[in-house]
Order: sequence, then structure tokens, then C-alpha cells
Amino acid sequence: MHKLKEECGVFGAFSTQTCSLAPLAYSALCALQHRGQEGCGIALCHGGHFSYHKNTGLVNEVFDQTTLQRLGDGEVCIGHVRYCTTGENSRTNTQPLLIQHIKEPLAIAHNGNLVNAVELRRELELQGCIFHTSSDTEVILYLIAQHRLKSATLEEAIQSCMKVLQGAYCLVVMSPNKLIAVRDPLGFRPLCFGRNDQGVDIVASESCALDALGASFTREVAPGEIVTFSTQGIESIATPLKSRKICSFEYIYFARADSMLEGKSVHLARVRAGQYLAKTHPANADVVVGVPDSGIDAALGYSKESGLPYVIGFIKNRYITRTFIAPQQERSEKLRLKLNVVIPNIRGKRIVLIDDSIVRGNTTRRIVKLLRDVGVKEIHMRVSSPPFINPCYYGTDVDSQEHLIAHNHNLEQITKILDLDSLAYLPLEGIAFMLEGSGFCAACFGGGYPTPTPAHSTPLKAPTHI
Repeated sequence: MHKLKEECGVFGAFSTQTCSLAPLAYSALCALQHRGQEGCGIALCHGGHFSYHKNTGLVNEVFDQTTLQRLGDGEVCIGHVRYCTTGENSRTNTQPLLIQHIKEPLAIAHNGNLVNAVELRRELELQGCIFHTSSDTEVILYLIAQHRLKSATLEEAIQSCMKVLQGAYCLVVMSPNKLIAVRDPLGFRPLCFGRNDQGVDIVASESCALDALGASFTREVAPGEIVTFSTQGIESIATPLKSRKICSFEYIYFARADSMLEGKSVHLARVRAGQYLAKTHPANADVVVGVPDSGIDAALGYSKESGLPYVIGFIKNRYITRTFIAPQQERSEKLRLKLNVVIPNIRGKRIVLIDDSIVRGNTTRRIVKLLRDVGVKEIHMRVSSPPFINPCYYGTDVDSQEHLIAHNHNLEQITKILDLDSLAYLPLEGIAFMLEGSGFCAACFGGGYPTPTPAHSTPLKAPTHI
């Protein structure tokens, strides 16, 4: 783990008439690619018949024109890009997941992580359920299928299922004649919907996917809400709101800067984080430099507030992907391929280096070495998130305290380990400033867990494919 890995991304589309939904799904998943780079899939329904294609890899690696044509036209479609927070990376675990059911076939795609997945899975296995994946998404699918046997509608089954689910989940569920969007009662992960010019209803993890399809933004799916798209129109079942706990790291890192979450611009939230850093942790420096991509917006905010000029310090190679899966000894070389220093802008200067986070510290150490090697005089690092001191149980790749540099070392020690001249993090109260006071989860930063935590952390394991 050299950097926090992205969340999953989900997509759904419903049309009252048969149309080409697979190309829409492809474009939307490309727009959501930043949320998951390990696998992807599309499932489509035409006249009650399901077809699908999924595999490990990036969207443009898994799908080509021939594959999209084979999926054909349809009325309902869902898609998924995956980073595995629960379960290994394999085609079997790639989503959407599909089942044949006595009431109706179902397909599901999920973004988030259940804190009680292991316990729920054990209960289901003792009832005779046989699992084919090591993903917590299959747990949700089985629960919906069970409740569907005694529920009048699919929505009722999902409502019953939600009573036992704990943790983060945004779902898109496809039946032969419905698309259903679901968000957990605390709203850990984002989910929104809109409509394009052809009258196709579209659901996506982020508004940037709607923009990519030329669709208008209607609204967010509210925490605890079930939204159904069918020939009857759009219907909603809402759970009384307790409190919003959207993951603060969606704004800091996960979401694309051009997205809107909970009515707030991700770009402007990051700018505000940089401004708060400049107010609370000024530096005696010449220029401000942002680490691409999510550090740039905060760097612009720091520059604006401090009066120090912002300069481009790095050029990012957009065609080098998934460096986080490289073996440890290869990562320095991968980083050099992915980031290159703009030497004239920073040689001999004192810089304020802005990045979104420090997890283990390995990537930061390599970036600092790149800067030292080209003759940067001083490096004053400012981080646009608080220190990671706790594991996250809601889908972020912070699974144990032993991996967290800020849990195991104090500020002075981290500064020395990373070869920095000074270091400061965004204070915890800075998140409230960044988000203008709205409800958020900051458990990984020491803000307290909003749900029960897992009783144990035994991972789900799938059979080894030989």
C-alpha cells in the first residue's frame, strides 16, 4: 500500500424504450475509472433476458466495440468499476453479480464496505447458502434474494435487507423491469441521478459521470433512500434521516475534482482545505507546488491565501496506471515514469509541497527524493488531510494501524523519516471548514466511528484459481 486506493464506482441506466445502453455504460465507467482500476463490468437487460461482460483490468482493456455490440440493446443496465476492499482481485469477484431467482433474475453492483459482512456471511452459510465469491456484495445479494421470497416487491425486500446491513453501501440493482438505487442510512458514499436528452434515467457514483453523458443532474440519492426507476416513473422510499456521515476523504482524494457531492464542489472544498492550511501552518518559502492530481486544488488554495506563487512542479504521465500493484522494488521506477519534475520552476527554491495525504510514507519519501535530486533548497510539506491514525472499515484502504506512519511516529519523527524541512497536516477542525460544517465521517483521522466496528477482521477468502 503506497497510496490510498480508490473506491468502487457504480452506474445504472433505465429507459422506457429499447436503446443502446451499453455505450452509455462504457462512457460512464470511463468517467468513474478513478474510483477503481482493478476490474469492471456491465450487465444489461433486454426483454427480461440478462447479458453481461466483466473482467479484471481497466475499462478500455475489458471492453471494445465488439464486446459492446454483443451486449446489445436493452431497457435496463448497470455497471461497475472495482477496487477490492473486501475479497481478492479476480474475475469471479468482479461486478456486477447476477443470480437467477424464483421471483425474478437480479443483478447488483456495490460501492462501499460492510462492517458485519463476516458475521452475515456465516449466518447465511449455516442456512445452506453457497458462496462463489469472497466479496461482501454477494452477502447483500443473498440477503435481498432471501427477503424477496416473502416480500411483495423488490423494494420491500431491499428495505428488509437494510435493517441488518451495517457500514457503507451504495447499490444499483437491476431486475427485468426496474433499476433501483440504494444508499446506506448514513450516506458514507456518494450516489446521484439525472436524465439525458433521450429520456434515459442515469444513476452514478459521481456527477462527473452524468456530465460525461451529457445528462442533467437531478439530485443526490439521500442517505437511507431507495429510488426506483420503471415505466411507472421515479418512485422513492425514504428512511428518516438520522445524520449524514459522508466520507470526508471523498472530498480530499477519492472523488474527481469536477464532481459535486452533497451540493458542494469537490474542487472548491479542496481549495478551502489549502486556504485553511495556509492560515494555520504558514511557511517561509518561495513557491507552492501541488502533487498531481488531488494535491493541486489544495495547493491553489494555499497559494491564494498565503500570497506565494503557485508553480507547476510535476508533469504527470497519464498513460502510466495502477502503479500501486507493482512490487515494492519496482515502485521507484514506476514513480519516475508517472511523475517528472519541472526543474526550472523549483531548482534552488524553497517550496511548499502540498499533497492530499500521507499513509505509509513510501510514496512521499520517493517524491521528496525526486525534488532533492534536482536541487530544491527546502521542502515544507503541507498535507490537506489530518494524520491517518485509525483503520477505516467503510471501504478505504486503511486496514490496520501498523501501516500508518502517523500512528507509529510523532510529527518530528515523520519529518525526519521523509527528509522534510517542515511538515504540517490539516487540523481535524479544518475538515469542517473545508465542508462548510456539513456532516461527515472522519473516523480514520480520530473523529470517532459512526457505526459498530467489526467484531473481528478475518478476511473473506475465495478458492485459488490454478
